Amino acid sequence: MKDSVFMKIIRGEIPCHKVYEDDQVIVFLDIDPINPGHALVVPKQQIAHIWDLDEELYAHMWQVVRKVALRIREVFTPPRVATVVDGFGAPDHSHVHVFPTYEGMEHTMSKHMAKGPHEPDHTALAEMAKKLEF
Repeated sequence: MKDSVFMKIIRGEIPCHKVYEDDQVIVFLDIDPINPGHALVVPKQQIAHIWDLDEELYAHMWQVVRKVALRIREVFTPPRVATVVDGFGAPDHSHVHVFPTYEGMEHTMSKHMAKGPHEPDHTALAEMAKKLEF
């Protein structure tokens, strides 16, 4: 299997705005966020389907997702924090989107996935990563 873009991020070949890292997962900000604070929780093993992760890694990943969600809730105080496992943006590497949501955003993820690429605001992303770091 060809290395995913996430493997290149994990190895440091592609920069990211990291929020958290341990020996099993890395968390960094999405460069095309739905809302400020939109993070990706990515296992360090390249496994295409989240449901194929072994039970230990799967459980650990969701524990980290919870920590990220609580931190987003603390920093942004949104009415809700959403998680999405869609598998389309990087189909060769499982990951979980975690982002603050606000009223009226019911169909945001489908709109987000349909947008084309654009140049990210790295200064804003760097500041956001510092706020969310734990």
